Amino acid sequence: MNDDKMNQTKLAVLIDADNTPARIVSGLLAEIAKLGIASVKRIYGDWTNPHLKGWKESLLEYSIIPIQQFGYTVGKNATDTAMIIDAMDLLYTEKFDGFCIVSSDSDFTSLAARIREEGLIVFGFGEVKTPRPFVAACDKFIYTEILRADESSEQPQSRKSAAILKQDTKLVSLLRNAVEDSTDDTGWAYLGNIGQNIAKRDPAFDSRNYGHKKLGGLIDATDLFRKEERVLNNSPGKLLYYMDKRKRK
Repeated sequence: MNDDKMNQTKLAVLIDADNTPARIVSGLLAEIAKLGIASVKRIYGDWTNPHLKGWKESLLEYSIIPIQQFGYTVGKNATDTAMIIDAMDLLYTEKFDGFCIVSSDSDFTSLAARIREEGLIVFGFGEVKTPRPFVAACDKFIYTEILRADESSEQPQSRKSAAILKQDTKLVSLLRNAVEDSTDDTGWAYLGNIGQNIAKRDPAFDSRNYGHKKLGGLIDATDLFRKEERVLNNSPGKLLYYMDKRKRK
């Protein structure tokens, strides 16, 4: 999906307050703004509970609509149920292009899969502890630890050397396979296509987890690929292409 289309994407943002720390709100909404327009912003929880105080202080500032859900039964998550019901109601309005589900709870796995069955895109947001099935059910999953990286209490991921990156066999395999799948007849792979293939293989992949804001910077840092910059007619900037160094030019 290109940037122009992405910026016009209408999104429904549903936040599980019981399972999401309030301190991510600024970074969360900034990240969502890169993905599209947050046409609906709702947050679910028992607002009589003192532990949601942090969220209550942010609702007005960020124009997030709180949905009250009392915990009627011990051991049952009423918040999850309310979110799922509302998500399905919003889905059937056919007014949205995608959903942002903010939670680290695996209970939303089936919801994400159901929304995608309707052809809508699903962005998941949760902590690293989020169960893999929920992560895999989303088109893209963003770990919220990244969104707190600018806080004094959270240190951003430091950049790793090429030697260390090469020891990460999962990363190396992911990048090499994505480059191979994106290769054209000239033997080169366009960066944009590489990113799309990575997302298909691993929805939770994010170059920021390795200390790089952009995918191209991470690929360069591994020192496993040749890079070629091209300027095409009517192109506002340079296009980046990569080739595995194991291949001959």
